[in-house]
Amino acid sequence: MKKDIYIRISKSLQETLLIGKKIGKSIEQGTVICLSGDLGSGKTALVQGIAKGLSVPEKYYITSPTYNIINQYPGKIPLFHADLYRINNSYELEDIGFYEILNSENIVAIEWAEKLKNEISSDRIDIHMQILDDTSRKITIKLYKENLIDLKEL
Repeated sequence: MKKDIYIRISKSLQETLLIGKKIGKSIEQGTVICLSGDLGSGKTALVQGIAKGLSVPEKYYITSPTYNIINQYPGKIPLFHADLYRINNSYELEDIGFYEILNSENIVAIEWAEKLKNEISSDRIDIHMQILDDTSRKITIKLYKENLIDLKEL
C-alpha cells in the first residue's frame, strides 16, 4: 500500500491550528483521521483547526471528548471527534454507535486511534504529534489513499 508522508514542524499553537485548518479545508468527505502522540502534544489543537477548516460555527468550542468519548459538530461536512484514551477494548464502542460513525460519510477525527488501528479502514490519514519543546511539535502525516488531502496546501 502506497503511503504519502509529509512532515511539518509547528513552532506554536497558532501554527498547529493553521495546519489543522488547511487539512479541514481540503479534506475529502468520509475520511478518518487517526491521531496519535503523547498527552499534551497538540492532538486536540489540531482537531480545533480542522473544525475551523470545515466551517464548524465559532459557538462550538472543540474540546477533547475524553469522558464523552465522541462529540459531534456541524460544518460543511459534519465532524465527529472521538477520544479513545479511556477505552480498554473495542467492545466498549459498540453501544455508542462508534462503528456506524466510523463508516459514515462524515469526517471522523480519533485521538488515541492506535488502540483500534486494526479496525480502521486503510482509507485514512494517520497524524502523529511529537513534542519537541514547550511550543514546537513535529507533525507527521501519512496518507493511505491518494487525494484525501492536498499536502501541498500545508
